[in-house]
Amino acid sequence: MSVVQELEEAVGRVADAVGPAVVRIGRGWGRGSGVVIADGTVLTNAHNLRGAETTVTFADGRAETATVTGVDSEGDLAVLAVDTAGAPAVAWDPAAVTPRLGTAVFAVANPAGRGLRVTFGLVSAVGQAFRGPRGRRIAGSLEHTAPLNRGSSGGPIVDASGALLGINTNRVGDGFYLALPADADLKARIDALARGESPSRPRLGVALAPSHAARRLRAAVGLPERDGLLVRGVQDDSPAATAGIRQGDLLVAAGGRDLASQDDLYAVLESLEAGSSLEVTVVRGVEEVTLTVAFGTEPAEPADA
Repeated sequence: MSVVQELEEAVGRVADAVGPAVVRIGRGWGRGSGVVIADGTVLTNAHNLRGAETTVTFADGRAETATVTGVDSEGDLAVLAVDTAGAPAVAWDPAAVTPRLGTAVFAVANPAGRGLRVTFGLVSAVGQAFRGPRGRRIAGSLEHTAPLNRGSSGGPIVDASGALLGINTNRVGDGFYLALPADADLKARIDALARGESPSRPRLGVALAPSHAARRLRAAVGLPERDGLLVRGVQDDSPAATAGIRQGDLLVAAGGRDLASQDDLYAVLESLEAGSSLEVTVVRGVEEVTLTVAFGTEPAEPADA
């Protein structure tokens, strides 16, 4: 049998085995895909959701209303409860997920409800990182070359037997996709979300511009250069707003740590305990001001940090 014939047969096997487990998330354009991981349970990306409910359309065309059981917005994962009505779960053995450079993968999706798509590619890089929906760095992803249409995020990549290897999450340019590996760490996170245990991380409630943008803007108005994160927006009733942080402030330190990148700020925030407070130093024009931010519940609407 030729290599081409073997590949053709593998695509057919994957379509038969995994296709019934792959679903469309939402209605209209711009939403994504998902995958049945257990009876009554669908996994997708958090960025595919627009509220506590969404529509899930199955391979047979049946559409059901799903409710969000748990969501990790910053890790870009969500678990939905929905009547799967016998749609099979994808095969998943986290202990067996050890993809490496050159591993053959098949991407499966139902973009915008236009029907099943199965494409072939190879793992082109491991241990990659990207920014999640709220700006936090998500590390450890797999880069692969299986081409995907828009609306494919949240769908699975699988091996030739149809076993889950990862969840497609982030497009890189026009030819590559990053997938969260379906390893034991992901399984533990998904199990927690399925129990309704959505992670809660302290957030300032600000939208930020990176340090290089802040330097350019300060230079443009004749202010001295300074490393820091420029506040381009403050959410109403957020911890930042309550503390007095304003649009246009330059965040230069938090908790005694200089802020050269957003990752510096996220590292400080993630080290905080629930209900704690944080001293933040801002530069406002040429004046340096230290403010105390108290954390309670998260703001209701997303912001960068």
